[in-house]
Amino acid sequence: MFDLTDVGYIKRITVGSTDPEKLAAEEEVRVSADLLNRCLSEPPRGRIIGIEKNFAVLNIGEHQVVLQSMVYHVGFARKPYWLE
Repeated sequence: MFDLTDVGYIKRITVGSTDPEKLAAEEEVRVSADLLNRCLSEPPRGRIIGIEKNFAVLNIGEHQVVLQSMVYHVGFARKPYWLE
């Protein structure tokens, strides 16, 4: 059983676009998703302890741009050595 008192390190991983001036490329989204999968599968395994869902519709000239992102908070008992 997972207990929040065991969490000693939290990694915040953003997947998607958050800045209207610089839209996230598909490669950036893939890199973020790969990091999230690594955090959840490699030892020491992390657990998702929180999720932020962000959504914004912007009008740029005659076009509408939709920004979507998910921010995952992954908790670890200690900081993994493979995280920068």
